[in-house]
Amino acid sequence: MSRASLQNQARVHNGYHYPRSLLTALRSRVNFPRFCQDYRDCVVSSFAKLYAVARRYSHVNAKQFKLFCERVGAPVRPAAAHHQRLFDNRLVEAVYDVTEYAFDAERLRVLITQALEVAGVEVRFETEAERVAADAAGLRVWLRNGSHHTELTAPAVFNCTYARTNQLLVASGLPPIALKHELTEMALVEPPVALEGAGITLMCGPFFSIMPFPSRGLHSFSHVRYTPHYAWHDRDAAGFSDPYKHLHATPASNFVAMRQDAQRFVPALAGCVQRDSLWEVKTLLPRSEADDSRPILYYPVPQLPGLTCVMGSKIDNIYDMFDHEAEAAAAVGGWPPALPFAPPPGTDPAREAR
Repeated sequence: MSRASLQNQARVHNGYHYPRSLLTALRSRVNFPRFCQDYRDCVVSSFAKLYAVARRYSHVNAKQFKLFCERVGAPVRPAAAHHQRLFDNRLVEAVYDVTEYAFDAERLRVLITQALEVAGVEVRFETEAERVAADAAGLRVWLRNGSHHTELTAPAVFNCTYARTNQLLVASGLPPIALKHELTEMALVEPPVALEGAGITLMCGPFFSIMPFPSRGLHSFSHVRYTPHYAWHDRDAAGFSDPYKHLHATPASNFVAMRQDAQRFVPALAGCVQRDSLWEVKTLLPRSEADDSRPILYYPVPQLPGLTCVMGSKIDNIYDMFDHEAEAAAAVGGWPPALPFAPPPGTDPAREAR
């Protein structure tokens, strides 16, 4: 909860972001109320969320965006006049007021930690799973903590290491999954007074988003063109290297370019002041390049039964796992007998199990 789950836009998606992937938008709509209920203590809703549609270079126009929202059941209404005046109408076709929130990743980490403690889950920090192999008891995992090495056996192993998913596979002599990685920069800024209580997303092309970042009391500022500094692909074991090596020497910030481009559409953004940048390796399935979809990768490794790779691209799409967990349990003789984690306090375990 201090890496990719923290170093992102902190957006609780409600479908608006994905007009080119109807399935992703629909799943976001289904998951949004559940996430907001189950983790309501870390959800921040006290700001206006504005989605605008650019007149040029957008994959959708205003009519198409509004129709898309209606089709997936996402509330959308024309923005108030004082919010519309923030935008240059020569470049922006329409501005909408929508229902979308942010989450406080630091608070979420507290809730998750409490849930793990309630469930009696043993957590080992500063410990790396180096490789996994078949064992008479199921699967054996080799662990390293500094110079200390240990082993564990289990009937099933879930590889949920995001950008390092292939690190474990390749080290275990298994073929890597086709993945795309980007070295990304999320700027953290003090917004101008006019935007202190608002978040803006400009659809749907090489544009930008600025919205509250609750865990730092700032706004995140990202740009489709300038947030990714460069990208690479995992295609085969021969050319694989640890993606986190790219974080050792980060390039110069792109914030000035982000701000200069964004202020064309929202002139007040010229008053943004950069306070920090969050650098992270963002990992996607290659198919997402075409339609901007964000499916969960759920991959039972055929060469090593019992090992399953799981990679999600949005923090609120975890609920899509539940049906797949039931299928996985049946495939390995009924394991696990219940949810693999305790629901947070205040939730209904029976509902979660269903």
